[in-house]
Amino acid sequence: MAWEALQNLIDRSSRIVFFGGAGVSTESGVPDFRSTDGLYHQQFRYPPETILSHSFFMAHTEEFYDFYREKLLIENALPNPAHRKLAELERAGKMTGVVTQNIDGLHTLAGSERVFELHGSVHRNYCMRCGRFYPRAYIAETVGVPRCSCGGIVKPDVVLYEEPLNDRVVAGAVDAIRRADLMIIGGTSLAVYPAAGLIRCFGGQDLVLINRDPTGADDEASLIIREPIGQVLGSMRVE
Repeated sequence: MAWEALQNLIDRSSRIVFFGGAGVSTESGVPDFRSTDGLYHQQFRYPPETILSHSFFMAHTEEFYDFYREKLLIENALPNPAHRKLAELERAGKMTGVVTQNIDGLHTLAGSERVFELHGSVHRNYCMRCGRFYPRAYIAETVGVPRCSCGGIVKPDVVLYEEPLNDRVVAGAVDAIRRADLMIIGGTSLAVYPAAGLIRCFGGQDLVLINRDPTGADDEASLIIREPIGQVLGSMRVE
């Protein structure tokens, strides 16, 4: 059984790193982008890839926020068994890092502390003029373009298309991946670069893939599981 094989790998490993994508949060009601019913297959005035770009944000800020509030600020999303199990593994001293492409903050909400949010978080927002911090609720509750008390535009701390990843976050993720003896990749097509390229830094013993569809890393995996990640990870014992 694949689940038993994963349990054995977790039991014998002491430096586990998890690398995840949108599929981790779909079981929490957060929509993904690339599946057949994901955001990229829905009809909008502009393609989502265009709306979620730096140039569109600067040129059409109010339209950006209309889309952002409706599609990316998901109300009442809570951690699912996958998020909670990863946090439990960290508390047990076995999980040394969670590297996520998601911006929903659910790993942190579940209790994980060593989280590397490659694409930022909807829970952090900053004034582009003075740098003042604003919480997620401020963006959700305002209408139109959110403004700081100084008059500047408040921008989410999320990485838009045409923007670079945060060097400090990437460095932390790379260090965790390089030190890992087991890497679990889940809920991601590994189609988003440069984030997906970070898995090439893994030089440990075992690579596990938990994903509904095939990925470009399947040939390198010690174990592949094609079942819901919340069910799989949620069933694992932590000793």
